[in-house]
Amino acid sequence: MKNYKKLPNLVWTFFKIGLFTFGGGYAMIALIEDICVEKNNWITHDEMITVTAIAESTPGPIAINCATFVGLKQAGLLGAASATIGIVLPSFVIIFAISRFLKDFLAIPVVSSAFHGIKIAVGVLIVNAAATMIKKMPKKRFPLSVMISSFLVMLLINFSSLGISSICLILTAAAVSLAITAIFSQKGGKQS
Repeated sequence: MKNYKKLPNLVWTFFKIGLFTFGGGYAMIALIEDICVEKNNWITHDEMITVTAIAESTPGPIAINCATFVGLKQAGLLGAASATIGIVLPSFVIIFAISRFLKDFLAIPVVSSAFHGIKIAVGVLIVNAAATMIKKMPKKRFPLSVMISSFLVMLLINFSSLGISSICLILTAAAVSLAITAIFSQKGGKQS
């Protein structure tokens, strides 16, 4: 019964995250971590890294998947629904209002100028989220080598304008990780 008392707080918390964070899920990760891990202790940092990796690999926006996980952990299925509604509602209302009432919204000079500044802020938020996760990541050789290799391959793909999806890179990194883990498990060796 006490879990039901958490529902309004989940809705309100994720509503604020959805309302005040521009730039999509990656920009929201730092704010979700700050509120859910640091301030409310709803999940641990390790759970945040895990849920981010899973949310990145599954269909749907990353912020919604993270919110759903946190809500599920805090208050079960109703908590998952509450957190999901909270994070989706602001975007839905704003986009609905823009599409309904303002034609050529981005053609308005003030709005266009504001979005140029928002693009820069979103980039900074994404870099901040990545830096925070990298700092708190366990410093083991294997995960570090997979991360650095993936980063370098993604840079190569972007700079050479190859038509390779980042999803292929994620799946390849997962397959390599699984293969190496299976090899170490069979040999009875210890992963570094």
